[in-house]
Amino acid sequence: MIARYLPPLLSGTLFGGGLALGGMTNPARVRGFLDIFGNWDPTLAFVMGGAVIVMAIAWRIQARLAHPLFAPKFALPTRTDLTPKLIGGSALFGIGWGVAGLCPGPAVAALVIEPASAATFVAAMIAGMGIVRLIERD
Repeated sequence: MIARYLPPLLSGTLFGGGLALGGMTNPARVRGFLDIFGNWDPTLAFVMGGAVIVMAIAWRIQARLAHPLFAPKFALPTRTDLTPKLIGGSALFGIGWGVAGLCPGPAVAALVIEPASAATFVAAMIAGMGIVRLIERD
């Protein structure tokens, strides 16, 4: 049973470590990237560029595989349409990212580095997820 959770735990730990190493757990660095007319910090552009390169390679490898190494099939998105819900959620994500300087991945990683400063954001994020689940119940 624990073997099932080992790959996501290891990949999440690697992801969080990369975010911490790249400085993405520091809200001031993220806000510095968004401040294009002030004291602009290009660090996030390099982190995103590195992520794009890694994902480009991963997509090439994935296309050649019949199934993932640790699952019976790939869980890839099938929808390609833009809905008001998707656009609104993206806008809300971007506003929250710009105001707080954190998004979900770096916020969870920041819990390890600076739990006091990240805890408020993570608590609000979890509360928001819960509210959406309550509202969207069928």
